[in-house]
Amino acid sequence: MPYAFDESPFSPRFATLPQRFFAHVPPTPLTTPQLVVWNSALASELNLHPDALAHAGIDDYLGGNRILQDSLPLASVYCGHQFGVYVPQLGDGRAILIAELPDAHGQIQEIQLKGAGPTPWSRHADGRAVLRSSIREYLCSEAMHGLGIPTTRALALVASPTPVWRETRETAAVVTRVAPTFVRFGHFEYYSHHDEHAHLRTLTDWTIQHFYPQCAAAPSPALALLQAVIARTASMVAQWQAVGFCHGVMNTDNMSILGLTLDYGPFGFMDGFDARHICNHSDDSGRYAYNQQPQVALWNLNALAQALLPLLDREAAIAALHEFQNLFEDAFAACFQAKLGLTDWLDEDWTLLTDLLNLMHASRTDWTTFWRDLATVHDAQALATPLRDRFVDRDGFDVWLAAYQARCAQNELTGADRASRMRAANPLYVLRNHLAETAIRQAQQGDFSEVKRLQECLAHPFTERPEFADYAAPAPDWAADLSVSCSS
Repeated sequence: MPYAFDESPFSPRFATLPQRFFAHVPPTPLTTPQLVVWNSALASELNLHPDALAHAGIDDYLGGNRILQDSLPLASVYCGHQFGVYVPQLGDGRAILIAELPDAHGQIQEIQLKGAGPTPWSRHADGRAVLRSSIREYLCSEAMHGLGIPTTRALALVASPTPVWRETRETAAVVTRVAPTFVRFGHFEYYSHHDEHAHLRTLTDWTIQHFYPQCAAAPSPALALLQAVIARTASMVAQWQAVGFCHGVMNTDNMSILGLTLDYGPFGFMDGFDARHICNHSDDSGRYAYNQQPQVALWNLNALAQALLPLLDREAAIAALHEFQNLFEDAFAACFQAKLGLTDWLDEDWTLLTDLLNLMHASRTDWTTFWRDLATVHDAQALATPLRDRFVDRDGFDVWLAAYQARCAQNELTGADRASRMRAANPLYVLRNHLAETAIRQAQQGDFSEVKRLQECLAHPFTERPEFADYAAPAPDWAADLSVSCSS
């Protein structure tokens, strides 16, 4: 039986940790909060009624104007490395954990309001999020979930006329975020760098107890935790690369201890393939460019390992980090084996893939449409897309295509089976920047229909539907002028 929002929450388990880990802080009320988008599918997964109208006072609860009965809202403290520079204190500066709910599988999920006002860790900021960035986070959280990539989720979006100043005057919004935990690498760094090793052990034990119970029986539970996080992170980043997703700000405080895609700030899905693509206008050095993401993930894991050193053997930690490359390459190969429609992965397939990526990079070939349309060369029921016309070096592509088809001939699959497998691995729809921008511009005029339509489409990105044909098209010319930054 589904519940109303105010009938079933638990106080957050994070509140069972010592007071040093958090501060109880209520959300700051918004002016006339309005629930403008509600994720009925996620609500059902959380055993909540899928109809937003069934939840009395939901605008006020999710806008921060009312507090759930028995809830003790809190914000946590952490630190981190931002663009490679250590910052000794960060924390939840605008995110407030308000409750927990069990999902349909019995797993507890934290409910957090992002943009709910200042906390002790706001660093003199207003604690608010603006509508444009909130829409981007809401949509991309659910788009990544639709792609099968580990991510935090988004339950709702509340808008308000409350003014917020960034580069210009904007309006406030609150995203209701959902995840088993929002603990980050930076939480561990905080207690380690402050020489609070007892608290570091407490946090490590708490994390293992609730999220990695298989690590508890290991000879070194902290080492087992590190190894598990390395494996999850390697897999997550490989999946990012496969869909052309750029996080944009892979600071250690934006890295989830569960290997979830966390904190959607200046993210972007590539249009034309550029191996050195930088999606964050604030990233002058290209630290977080597309082709740097695996290396940065390892850098961040090294920072986590460094933080955990008081609890584990140094040489064992180094050995664990050395496994990242193999884990990442295995996950990366698995992704592109599926994208290419191969039934196995051979050493020579690295050359096949590298040659293709070089051709795509030189031509800025549209990442999403190319991979989707590559399936048509195997599909007898469809006219083959003139793929060669998407390359400057058409002759070079012809040579590659012949090598690819010869490789496919080694596998015992019919053309139809291969095409079907490839369509299941290569999305037709992703959250391109111009699609998000169009939805944002309409929402800023009070029309959230495009946000809802995009959400409906991106929930099933591999399934072709005629009513969403406009979302499958390459980016228009004006999209090249769009930029996103850390300002939100």
